[in-house]
Amino acid sequence: MARTYDCIVLGVGGFGSAALYHASRRGARTLGLEQFSAVHDRGSSHGESRIIRRAYFEHPDYVPLVNAAYGLWAELEDAAGRALYTRSGLLLSGPRHDGVISGTLLATREHGLDIGEVTLTDARRRFPLFRFPGDHAVLYEPEAGYLRVEACVRTHLEQAASFGADVRFNETCVAWTSDGKTVQVTTDRGRYEAAALIVTAGAWSAQVLADLDLPLTVRRKVQFWHPVHRASIRLHQASPAFLFDLPGGTFYGFPCIDARTVKVAEHSGGTVVEDPARVDRDCREEDIKPIEQFIRAVLPNLHPRPQSHSVCLYTMAPRERFIVDRHPRFRNVVVAAGFSGHGFKFTPAIGHALADLALGDTTALPIGFLAMRQS
Repeated sequence: MARTYDCIVLGVGGFGSAALYHASRRGARTLGLEQFSAVHDRGSSHGESRIIRRAYFEHPDYVPLVNAAYGLWAELEDAAGRALYTRSGLLLSGPRHDGVISGTLLATREHGLDIGEVTLTDARRRFPLFRFPGDHAVLYEPEAGYLRVEACVRTHLEQAASFGADVRFNETCVAWTSDGKTVQVTTDRGRYEAAALIVTAGAWSAQVLADLDLPLTVRRKVQFWHPVHRASIRLHQASPAFLFDLPGGTFYGFPCIDARTVKVAEHSGGTVVEDPARVDRDCREEDIKPIEQFIRAVLPNLHPRPQSHSVCLYTMAPRERFIVDRHPRFRNVVVAAGFSGHGFKFTPAIGHALADLALGDTTALPIGFLAMRQS
């Protein structure tokens, strides 16, 4: 006999753990199903840190949603008694008329953001760790920073459990069905029934939602940790997070968190993955080369060869715009997918919206521009 819930969340990584928390705290009987262990490194929500910023060069419509996320992260920190967000500031460098700078300036104008332009002379004085190309404009967002990604997922899961959520790890969904009123989920261990289903399956979304034929592409991405020259450790610890838009790619990184290394990665590029369960997690020379070139050009106080690495997955959607919506045929099935490598900062807001849709009629959060059928 199927066990019955108000809401099942399929996949409890970044977004699923947040949806589970927001549904369970409202008193809903919730079940989270995860094919891997808790806070795993097989998907997209791992690797120590993620940038949180209002400098939304991707599209100004994201700014109200990230504003909501900031507030919800603060609420989660208060509830758990644990710091998850560190305000470090964010440095953006790139050609004035290209996407990163022009898009950030557009978002700044539309929403009155506290993001200021820094002259190259001042940038070189204020941020001596970096070498800025002579044709770049530089922007600085003082309230940006980074989130401790594993701690964020773990905290959402712990808080969900405190409200009675049932979470089952290492259990794989085999199939799900809906008649619009009830959903049934079959796994390799059992069968479950609920009034609503939230699908937050990350890189497995296209498979779990095969009936929708979603236009998603999964990319293999590598994050690197590079040793810091001993004389500059304190400068790197006080450094802002950073993003450089260069002819060879878009690169980002963080302050020195562990007193030894700096995390650096390429946001652009990435090898297309046909099967997310069979990703090559070894480090290749072709993975290292663009990062090494970036470090030699921009961050000379880092060792250009990495000390360690981690592979994660970007699930790319058209125009890199998320999909957050109801299933077009089943009103009691809610979908969140295609976060395109810039979604983690939104997890509490998206989780809140998913719980709204699964347990009620609508959400007050500004997610209309993320509808499945986008104009």
